[in-house]
Amino acid sequence: MAPDGERAAGSRIGQVGAAAAIGGLAGAALFGHRGARRAMIGAVGGAFGLGISEAVARARQRPGEIPPLWQRIATTSALMAPLGWAAGRFTGVGPVVVGTASGAVVGAFGLRPQKVVLGPMVGAVVGLGAGRRRRVPMAVVASATVAAYRMLSAGLFRDAQVSLLAEQVLAEDLPFVVPLEARSRYVGTGYVRALARYLGGTYHGDAADVGIVATLDELAGPDFDPAAVDRRVREFYEHTTRFSLDIVPEWRRWVRPGYLLYRSVLARPLGQASVPMNQREALRGIRSRIDTITLDRDDVVAIRGWIRSFADNDEPIYVGIYTTYRHGGRGYVSVGFPLPQASFTATLEPRARPGGGLVLTSRSVLDHPGHYLTYIDPATRELTTLAVHGFAEQLDVYVEDDELRAEHAFWMFGLPFLVLHYRIHPKPSGGAS
Repeated sequence: MAPDGERAAGSRIGQVGAAAAIGGLAGAALFGHRGARRAMIGAVGGAFGLGISEAVARARQRPGEIPPLWQRIATTSALMAPLGWAAGRFTGVGPVVVGTASGAVVGAFGLRPQKVVLGPMVGAVVGLGAGRRRRVPMAVVASATVAAYRMLSAGLFRDAQVSLLAEQVLAEDLPFVVPLEARSRYVGTGYVRALARYLGGTYHGDAADVGIVATLDELAGPDFDPAAVDRRVREFYEHTTRFSLDIVPEWRRWVRPGYLLYRSVLARPLGQASVPMNQREALRGIRSRIDTITLDRDDVVAIRGWIRSFADNDEPIYVGIYTTYRHGGRGYVSVGFPLPQASFTATLEPRARPGGGLVLTSRSVLDHPGHYLTYIDPATRELTTLAVHGFAEQLDVYVEDDELRAEHAFWMFGLPFLVLHYRIHPKPSGGAS
């Protein structure tokens, strides 16, 4: 394995090279309307300029930081220039259309509703301004739109929804992250079986009488006493396979178009995080099972994967790896959702609910609860992790009318967008699938 210094130098060269390539394409697009010679000069100048700025930005970058805002703005503006050139060259649309479309794209990547609306508004203004001048290249319109939007957005929306938490650190440095990734482009219901082969462990598919946690006692802390939890709630967590679940999804209307696009383009091709859109889909039935892995010829379960899929064809709904850990005298639940060479982790704080219920929530003042997107280096196993501040969730399991129920609520940018309502029933056979 190469020393850390050599690996860092190699990574720096690759980053500068990528920036130079982006700058070259942007320069060619921005000056291409003046002929091949000017396009070539623009490409050389763009490559040199953006490459140098990337080198400076990376040299000033401290551990655990992302590149400075000015460099990120320069890079994204350069990325949009070739797209603007292509739109003008092959479609013949004008500056207002190009500006509005460019703003819509960059605004959509901002995710928050305010940014989604702001993007096309800025683009339209830039396009209108360009339309009053003669022969403004569409590459310039697109690039200027992105630069204007990003500078305005940085001034208006100062609370970061995503931040770099750690870069190339060991897994033990981030106990609240589940460092288990998918080693192929598809996660699917066979993930735990594939993971067992990789780890050299013993796979137990659809394990009998196991829970998503070994015992609630692992979650004890100053603000949570497991002894106060209703026995039925405790049984659900410690012996989850004894129960069947009926689900009723309740989506907010504003998020439905975006979710339909996400599910078609990303979730279903990945075989991960594809929640039913409505009650009609939920009536297909939900199959719930827990696959486990034991290691070192030990009977102790090392990995628990809770897998939910549609009953009619086993299409994945989600695959979650459930873990518990203790820190500072408190217990936490961390759920890892494997992604290709990455993992999305939800770390939740346990809280008592009146009447013996249990709440697991990421909406906490403590340091560890939250959501984390992690890239796992396949060679070194080092983690690079983003904290996703704009996402929150809360799972509330309780007894009502002598029946187990649960509500799983989700927020984005502080706005509620989904609640999954569960009715939880003991299986007649006492745990058989």
